[in-house]
Amino acid sequence: MNNNVFDDPATTREEILAATYRSLQRHGYADLTIQKIGDELEQSPSLIYHHYEDKDALVLACLEYLLDHFEGELGQGPIEAPRERLEELLDWGFGTGMSDEWQAFMQTVLELRVQAIHDPAYRDHFTRSDRVFTESIASIIRAGVESGEFRECEPAVVAERLQLLFFGRLLRLASTADDLEEWAVDVQSEVQQYLETRVYA
Repeated sequence: MNNNVFDDPATTREEILAATYRSLQRHGYADLTIQKIGDELEQSPSLIYHHYEDKDALVLACLEYLLDHFEGELGQGPIEAPRERLEELLDWGFGTGMSDEWQAFMQTVLELRVQAIHDPAYRDHFTRSDRVFTESIASIIRAGVESGEFRECEPAVVAERLQLLFFGRLLRLASTADDLEEWAVDVQSEVQQYLETRVYA
């Protein structure tokens, strides 16, 4: 997953979304304000209000932009070397190499998921997001089955399990004081063992 989506914003809206992304990493959702986003953007909050009604409209726009980017990358060309592609995705999701900035943002995403309990707009976004990410994993597995690199299995079921494990790991990271090194390597090993016995030919 490319976490440099906002490195080169081309429009004012993209600059605002980039500032929102950085502000979410820095402050989380609860402490985020339009003023803090304006400070990050080095512009008056009035510029932001010209484009977005409130904080939630802006946060949702940022999430949708990231998801659209990911979905666009997913749809580029056929999937070659499915195992390598899946391993890269799993290393990002279960490895210890995630940057501090990206991990901070993903923890904020968990915070935003709580909003979905009561807010239909957030619920709609995360419903779509889960479907996109699950399908991204399933499409890799499907390609591996078709090429003979993976054994016959149910790609959607495997993808759902991997996604649930990923979010369980992320929730534990975000909500406990446990040392990552004490259990993350074991989890990663178990995921690998699951794939060896259930997916890889």
